[in-house]
Amino acid sequence: MFVDAALVFIKKIIPKSIFLFFQPYYHLIFNYLAAAFYGFPSEKVIVVGVTGTTGKTTVTYMIAKMLEGADMKVGYTSTAMFGDGQREWLNDKKMTMLGRFFTQRMLRRMVDNGCEVVVVETTSEGAVQFRHRFINYDIFVFTGLYPEHIESHGGFENYKNAKLSLFSHIARSSQKEHVKIPKTIVANGDDEHVRDFLNFPHLRKVVFTAHNTKFVDLDIEYVHYSTLSSTSTGVLFGFDTTDIQLQLLGDFTPLNASAAGSVGRALGLSPRNIKKGLEGIEGIPGRLERISVGQDFSVIVDYAFEPVAVTKLYETIDVLKPSRIIHVLGSTGGGRDVSRRKMLGEIAGQKAQMVIITNEDPYDEDPMGIIADVAAGARDMGKCDADDLFLILDRRAAIYKALESAGSGDVVLITGKGSEQAIVEKDLKKIPWDDRNVVRDFFKERREG
Repeated sequence: MFVDAALVFIKKIIPKSIFLFFQPYYHLIFNYLAAAFYGFPSEKVIVVGVTGTTGKTTVTYMIAKMLEGADMKVGYTSTAMFGDGQREWLNDKKMTMLGRFFTQRMLRRMVDNGCEVVVVETTSEGAVQFRHRFINYDIFVFTGLYPEHIESHGGFENYKNAKLSLFSHIARSSQKEHVKIPKTIVANGDDEHVRDFLNFPHLRKVVFTAHNTKFVDLDIEYVHYSTLSSTSTGVLFGFDTTDIQLQLLGDFTPLNASAAGSVGRALGLSPRNIKKGLEGIEGIPGRLERISVGQDFSVIVDYAFEPVAVTKLYETIDVLKPSRIIHVLGSTGGGRDVSRRKMLGEIAGQKAQMVIITNEDPYDEDPMGIIADVAAGARDMGKCDADDLFLILDRRAAIYKALESAGSGDVVLITGKGSEQAIVEKDLKKIPWDDRNVVRDFFKERREG
């Protein structure tokens, strides 16, 4: 807390350009000191990194649970949750990849707890700030790439290069004596940018593909997958020669599961253990999480906050055949991808029958200004204020409005935060929060009232 407060103060008194120039080196120095202090723990365990524009958290969780299903002890860090090999808890840090001493301390704890494998969700923002340095990865997963956070990176090419730097890092990392598998890249072969992520020599490459993608000039192990059926209870998909029945929704779920399964294959798991581990996953916190307390309509809480992910979310909801969709959404402040705000409003305005726009994480911006940006897109799609479009600053009141308006067969969709444990306001002030608990509070109050 002291360091965070000091950073806020420094940012106020030092010109932004100078602060941004020195900030990565600040992280580099502290990350080295942290790794040294905790005895470079990543050298003592198999480390799997996961990166990409979307699916990182889901794939990280799936890998961990799949390996646990194969009776392996696993630790992991992700946007949604942490696990140290003995216990799991929700990520309350409002950050995916923490710097300074947190990640190295977690790795040390995982090693001390006897973890055989650790899985680290790794972001482009973290890469720019050298948070991946002094972590010796053995496998790195690429889930896919499309524009996100491009304003903070200064453009899509910078964003892609930040991702690529993670694969350069594993290519330069030394092979651990006790780890028998070679340094490995696991990549989504159907992504249009995948060749850039495979263009690293001396690495084992495992590519998962639904379209039989081939790279004839590269030495690659291929894993083929296909969606067999998708219902309101889950997805059946083929993974090489094995059929796997997932308990998770979404046409994109087989892609995420194939990424996890390909890691299992790279680690030497049998098809039987891959199937057992993936089929045992009942849900992922804050990712298409259904909140059910006996009501006659569906409530889904999801982390999706950018246009491609929200569009895919609507495609997933179609399988539920909802009477109406009531969508509660907002957008993040702090100058983060301002251009996406109107796009989010347009998607919700086109797809949902009722749109409720509310506060999300305003940081240092006026939350009503952010809400207005999103609302402009919804109005362009024909939504009318006080009829099927509502602007409600208080997020609890917005969620309650959606739940009060829902009827039998409807879907209430609450996006942008998932299982996050705080709303972040000016000067990085964190207000304790959990969309899922707000939903449960509503039903509890209604029962008791």
